[in-house]
Amino acid sequence: MERDNFYHRLIVTSIPMIIQQIISVTLNLADTIMVGKVSENALAAVGAANQVYFIFSVVLFGIFSGAAVHAVQYWGIGDIDSLRKIVGIDYTMCIVLSVPVIIAVYFAAPFFIELFSHNAEVIVMGTQYMKIACFSYFFSGMTFVISYNSRSVQDLKYPTIINACAILLNIILNYLLIFGHFGFPEMGVKGAAVATLAARILECIAMHLSIYLRKKHPLKATFGQLFSYSGSMFINIMKTAIPVIITEGLWAFSVSSIFAAYGKISAAALAVSQIAVTVTDFFQTVYFGMGNAAAVLIGKVLGRGLKERAFQYSQKVLNVTWILNVAMTVLIILIRRPIALIYNFGPETTDMLMKALLVYAVAMAPKMLAYMTICAILRAGGDTMFCMYVDVSFNVGLQIPLAYIGVLVLKWSLPWVMALVAVADFIKVFFCYHRYYSKKWMNIFTGREEIC
Repeated sequence: MERDNFYHRLIVTSIPMIIQQIISVTLNLADTIMVGKVSENALAAVGAANQVYFIFSVVLFGIFSGAAVHAVQYWGIGDIDSLRKIVGIDYTMCIVLSVPVIIAVYFAAPFFIELFSHNAEVIVMGTQYMKIACFSYFFSGMTFVISYNSRSVQDLKYPTIINACAILLNIILNYLLIFGHFGFPEMGVKGAAVATLAARILECIAMHLSIYLRKKHPLKATFGQLFSYSGSMFINIMKTAIPVIITEGLWAFSVSSIFAAYGKISAAALAVSQIAVTVTDFFQTVYFGMGNAAAVLIGKVLGRGLKERAFQYSQKVLNVTWILNVAMTVLIILIRRPIALIYNFGPETTDMLMKALLVYAVAMAPKMLAYMTICAILRAGGDTMFCMYVDVSFNVGLQIPLAYIGVLVLKWSLPWVMALVAVADFIKVFFCYHRYYSKKWMNIFTGREEIC
């Protein structure tokens, strides 16, 4: 009966996570629309400025998702004390990373923008944005601690509501501060940064209150319970997390490096690539939410020692992924023109955006197959070293060179360079499938013997 109900439980567990992902991506989509109304250069500036936050948030994702491999298994056997210590490790890493990053970004903002564009107006606006938005990094990180660990214990109602309210607040403040409506000052990209900072602070406060104002919650812990973890426990967690950190960090580096390559084509290409990524991310939220849910379900049965059942679950996950690939690809192709017309760009930029969305729609299938295999299945079994090797090899070793070859050597247009970069995902998925069918990815960290 448990096997037969897997699809039902996957859907039920996925829906709150998908909603969370949609809420998060909706913010980026709203930002690109509103800032894009200011100018192409303004959109390019905010896109370049957000690359540092993107890398920072992805590194935190690596830490928290790597630690969550253990958290899910401890939750599966009811070991709340160990679960809370993992939360304490997450808090520690958040503080250690966010403080130096904020300092570096604040004092070296122009340098970071110049990595993506040499346009003087883009550099000025990007610097203005970064010097305000960088302070939101700490609050985002603290929010992530609660959000990611809430997924581990499958408590998503309040985090989802809070995320939705924070996004709504951000959109409202964007409208008021970017354009100066209802008596507010017209601040342009600086207004977008202020809106982001205010929303992130309030979101962080609300997220923690949602845990500590409830009488009983597995994440509600004293200072001593959170930070009483031993050195050996920290090392064990990091052994799993570090490969994920390296994987995700280098993936973010590769994405930003490719973004910088696109910026060498033109500021318009930088703006178009920002929109194309945000739009396709919106459709990929279904994969992201389902991948997180699948990792929880697979991790729980592995924590109980049920390897064969975990493999059966993973096969069902891949079946769903294939169905989603067809649906999402067709959907993006059908609606790409209405999306392009929202931005009111010139004919050349609009045509570039249409072609870029077509490339991304076709490339989604291999990209998401690789994503689901790695993030939903292999990492759920603690196979983080293989995931690191394959991601680094293809994301850094192949995609970045292909991007710069396309731009600097072949001098292709943006859509053709995007297509060239996507070739790496077609190759990558074959290596992921080979590892998956080897079954070497299934590891058990709870000490439970396999009971079949």
